[in-house]
Amino acid sequence: MDTVWVLGDQLNRRSGVLAQARPGIHRVLVVESLAKLRGRRWHVQRAHLVLTGLRRLTAELRAEGVEVDHRVAPSLAAGLAAHRSEFGPARVVAMEPASWDGRHLLERLDVEMMPNEQFLTSTTDLGEWAQGRKQVKLEDFYRWQRRRFGYLMDGDEPVTGRWNYDTENRERPPKDGRNHWPEPVRDTLDDIDHGVLDDLSHWGVNTWGAAPQGWWPSSRPRALARLDHFVEHLLPRFGPHEDAMLTSSWHLAHSLLSPALNLGMVHPREVCDRVEAAYREGRVPIASAEGFLRQVLGWREYVWGLYWWWGPSYRDQNALGATDPLPPSFTGAAPTRMRCVATTLADLEQHGWAHHIQRLMVLGNLSLLAGVEPQRLTDWMWERFVDGAEWVMVPNVIGMSQHADGGRMATKPYVSGGAYIDKMSDYCRGCHYDRTARTGERACPFTTLYWDFLARHADRFARNPRIVTQVRAAQKLGDLEAVRARAVEVRAALQAGTL
Repeated sequence: MDTVWVLGDQLNRRSGVLAQARPGIHRVLVVESLAKLRGRRWHVQRAHLVLTGLRRLTAELRAEGVEVDHRVAPSLAAGLAAHRSEFGPARVVAMEPASWDGRHLLERLDVEMMPNEQFLTSTTDLGEWAQGRKQVKLEDFYRWQRRRFGYLMDGDEPVTGRWNYDTENRERPPKDGRNHWPEPVRDTLDDIDHGVLDDLSHWGVNTWGAAPQGWWPSSRPRALARLDHFVEHLLPRFGPHEDAMLTSSWHLAHSLLSPALNLGMVHPREVCDRVEAAYREGRVPIASAEGFLRQVLGWREYVWGLYWWWGPSYRDQNALGATDPLPPSFTGAAPTRMRCVATTLADLEQHGWAHHIQRLMVLGNLSLLAGVEPQRLTDWMWERFVDGAEWVMVPNVIGMSQHADGGRMATKPYVSGGAYIDKMSDYCRGCHYDRTARTGERACPFTTLYWDFLARHADRFARNPRIVTQVRAAQKLGDLEAVRARAVEVRAALQAGTL
């Protein structure tokens, strides 16, 4: 009997080699690795979600009559060795892992790998498309994706004649109705959930964050229920405020589908099909449909492709020479009076999640301005976010957020002062710091560090057309010397946990 090995981010009976598993012909192997669980300080909701998903999938397969060897082992390799010793399978087959290290592990263990089917693009599609191009821009890739898959298209051209509705999808937070965002679908924790939490405690896994509250789907039916909820209630209002940040809502109109997608419970094609149908039926405006499709069909697949195209060495990029450790406020060792940072970190602690602008323009922006080592930030985000995975975090942090690749992915560093945060959120209201001030004890740390960053890296960015205007503005500041002196104090206070 052959063995089909299911990994922790392949939780879909209909996907890959697992779709071919049949009672009496295949035995399924599921390994819960203690080394994986103990190797990092995971957010408890992340560790809980993966284990609960594995156990629900195991129950589903057994209900179908499929034999499952579900075992807890010191490591994945040890679990496979014990399985082979007990059952002696003729062959062990698995869907290709979603990481370089995972692939190398399975090669070393002589596991036969089938292509990963959890994405619309293969691990080689983007690299093949990129051959001969001077720049590999998201917009070009996204248009290529739209054309070859046919989403929101009329023939070879986009519906309405426009590819991009970014300008309509960057509205400030609404001034009224701040609490009207529909609550996400939430499940009641059951015996499987509580059993996982008991095991995490019993095994001595060092987790972080608030206990699971039922926000994240741990099975395919639960994930599909959330997809239904999003398309029906949230997608119509998603676009305009997709970049907004509010203290009154941690989720706004975001889908919260990234954990389910990244664990394979739903396929991006299913999501894109639902978005397309909702638009064609007149239930969703084009700006919202296009804005969300850009995230799933464009950005998510783009990040996946770049991870595989650029290879493992991309993880180590640090073009700006950033070496500072993580701020104590990020690790929970100290509070912060920066309201934007405090709110985002509180959301992360409670839910294991924050949306893309909180990640990029609050956490990532502060880290880039302050000179935090990008590899430390990558690992921290991987551990803290419930949708974390290496293929997600490496391009997003190294390339997009920290500009550590020197501009291979993003043509400019994504930095801003307090003005942007004030524009796109209500965080600055009542904050201890003044977002308009560059110097003084009450100056917004983002504003001070923004001008210091531009001055500090002026030589590097003086010829970059996307940021040269800001660099020149920094050089013309009459109080630049005082700003830079204050920036030294800010970075020291950030590291001391007193900011």
